[in-house]
Parts: sequence; C-alpha cells; structure tokens
Amino acid sequence: MGQISLKERIGYGFGDMASSMFWKLFGIYLLFFYTDVMGLPAAAVGTLLLITRIWDTLLDPVIGMIADRTQSRFGKFRPYLLYLAVPFGIMGIVTFTVPNFGSQQQLLIYVYGTYSLMMLVYSFINVPYAALLGVISEDPKERNILASFRMGFAFAGSFVALALIEPLISYRGGSTQLSMPQNATAWQWAVGVIAILCVILFLFCFAWVKERVQPIRQKSTALKTDLRDLLSNKPWTILVVAGIAVLIFNSIRDGAAMYYFRYYIHEKEAVQLGPIAINFSTLYLVIGQIANLIGVVLAFPLANKYGKKRCFSVAMGIASILSILFFWMGQYDLVLIFLLQFMISCCAGTVFPLLWSMYADIADYSEWKTGRRATGLIFSSSSMSQKMGWTLGSALTAWLLAAFGFQANQVQAELAQTGIRLMLSWLPAIGSVIALIMIYFYPLTEAELQRIGTILKEQRISENAI
Repeated sequence: MGQISLKERIGYGFGDMASSMFWKLFGIYLLFFYTDVMGLPAAAVGTLLLITRIWDTLLDPVIGMIADRTQSRFGKFRPYLLYLAVPFGIMGIVTFTVPNFGSQQQLLIYVYGTYSLMMLVYSFINVPYAALLGVISEDPKERNILASFRMGFAFAGSFVALALIEPLISYRGGSTQLSMPQNATAWQWAVGVIAILCVILFLFCFAWVKERVQPIRQKSTALKTDLRDLLSNKPWTILVVAGIAVLIFNSIRDGAAMYYFRYYIHEKEAVQLGPIAINFSTLYLVIGQIANLIGVVLAFPLANKYGKKRCFSVAMGIASILSILFFWMGQYDLVLIFLLQFMISCCAGTVFPLLWSMYADIADYSEWKTGRRATGLIFSSSSMSQKMGWTLGSALTAWLLAAFGFQANQVQAELAQTGIRLMLSWLPAIGSVIALIMIYFYPLTEAELQRIGTILKEQRISENAI
C-alpha cells in the first residue's frame, strides 16, 4: 500500500487538533463557565452534563453505523469533515454565549438545548474522523505513526486552546478569576477566535487525507448483526471500560484544576504582559499539555519495544501513585505541584495514543472473527467511551463540589477545600486503577495481531485476484 506521506499524516492530525481545542475547553472551563460566569448551581450543572452527555454517548454507535453505510465520491468518513466543520464552529461559540435571560430556569433550558446540539455536531464529525484511522492504511506500524500524529496534534490543539483562552479573555477586559458583566462578551469573543481555527483545521484534514482500505466483503448487514458482533467482542469490551476509566481520571483532574487554583491556592497573576494576565492555573495547564506531548512522542517507541499492553499498565500505575501524592501538596508547594502535574500528564499522554491504536487493532480482530469490517462502529465505541468517561468525571466533579459545600465566588470552607484537593488526587486515582485492572485482561498481543494481519492481507489479495 505504500508509505503515507508526511502531508497526509499532518492532515490527519489536524482533525483531532480541531476537536481537542473544544474538548479541552469543555473539560476544563465549561463547568467553571456555567457556575462562575452564568451563575448556575453546581449540582444543577452536574445533572445537566450527565443527562445531555448520556444520550449523546449512546448515539455514537448509531453514527458509526451510519458512517459505515455512507457512500459518496469523498468516501465513507471524509464527507462529514467537509459538511460539519462550519456548524461545529458555530455551535462552539453558541455554547459559550450567555443570553439575556432573567431567570435560572430559562438559562438552564438554554444550556440544555445548546450543549445538546453542540455534542450532536461534535459526534457527527468526530466519530467519522476517528474511523479514518482504520481506512487510511492497513499497516499496523503506519497506524501507530498516524495515531502518534493524531495524539500529538490533539495535545498541541489543547495546548493552543489553553494558551489562548485566558489571554484572549483578558485582552477583551474579562477574567477567569473574577465575576463581572464584561466576562460574558469576553468569553464569547475568545471562543470565537478558537472556533475559526477549528473550522480551518477540519477543512485541511478533509483535503489532505485519503481513504484506502476496503472491506473484504461488501455485502450489507443488519444493524442488529453489527451490534451483536460488537457486544460479543471481548477485546472491545475490555478496552471500552479501560477507556472510560482513563477519561474519568483525566476529566476529574481537568475539571477541578480551575477551582483548585482559585479557591485552594488563592492564586494571583503570575505574569502581567500589558493587558494580558497569565495565571498560575494557566501555567499549570500548559505544563500539562507539554507533558502530554512528550508522552505521545514516547508512546510508540516504548510500545514497539515492550508492547502496548505493558506500556499502558506501567503508565497507569505510575499515574495512580503520583495522583495520590498530590493530596499532600500545600498552598505554597507550587514547584512540587507543577512537577507532579508534569509527570502525571506524561503518563496520560502515553496512554491516549495507545488506546486509539488498539481500537484499530480491534477493527482488524473483528473483521477476522466475523468476516465483516465495521470500522465506523468500532471507532464510534472509542468516542462513546471517551464521552462516557468525560460525562461521569464531569458530573462527579460538579456533584462533589455541591456535596462538599462549594459556593461560587466566595471564600470556601475547609470541607470544600478538602474536597477540591481530593479531586486532584485520590478520586482520579480510582479511575486510573480501574483502567490498570481492565487492561490486565486485554488479550490482543503483538504476536496475535501480526498473525491476524497476515490472514487478512492474504484474504484481500485472494479476493482482488478473483
């Protein structure tokens, strides 16, 4: 099939760079935006996030099956990048827009509607994008490279979003550290800049990527057959649960970070550059993204030497231990806090590209086992696990804030401060330990995958010769 060009690898990475900009904004700032800018109660926001994301998560497999059955001159999955790039940007801006409503009930209705629509658009562009990894190349090593590019650009996108959002808000006269009227307009403007970048990146991804891998059998199957095959796929089940646990680990840490620095560290601006303020929380998050990128770079050299399963296990084990240590950090232990953030984020950065590459392996396993290739459905499950972990982590963060007595824009009681510390330490560690336990039972070794790949290649050569 030949080596994939550098341009196409970069183009594929651009897609997740775009998705990750808003993924990171949602993971770190959306709960904070709803509670401290819109003024909604934390418990109500937690319920909102759970309800809207559950139905959206369950929709992902349906979108995957629709994408598998799409036929167009652009292929199965690329058309979604072309036609949904602009709606994605528009809904991103609307999600971070505060309407001129007078009551909390009206605000909640608005938020339920706009966030649900945003996640619907996100699913319809992100599920087909994820499935592209399974059809660009059939070479496992090339897929590893593509997964590395994907996650490298994903973390770069998160880095860009984190580096831009607070300076852009500050430039327009707002602040993430204060509750004031101009904040709403500043947030909308800042998110608008990021949304434009996302649209451009999706269009480049569409233009530079090609679909090459065709299934061995082209006959259509019933949706219930595809679902039955998926649910009986043991490696898929294990990886979905592990993926959910990893996202719970990550989303709780991300969601609590702003509260940790504002209400426990009591941060002030670390650096003032004219009208732009750089806070300790921004430095903390940026350090995390740099570490994530380092983890991505290390992932596949280590995986190629020691195996994906072993690398995954070691990374989650180290992350669990370091997360627990985070609980004992004091308000003035900033150097240690940043150091732990760097090391934990390196571990997380190592795990995420392994997950995506393992889903591509499962697509091969499924085709070998059933004779049918359901790439979109397999990769929709990765999006499903991502959203489910994010959903549970975000909802738990909001509910725990309420349970510990958190009150927005006020000095927090000792119980609330302890709760916020737990959300950076023990609570995310539970997620990483669950992921570690699940991956222990993952059965697809490198030798088994090589055997399956050889069989599939021979079958494709045989069918093409007929």
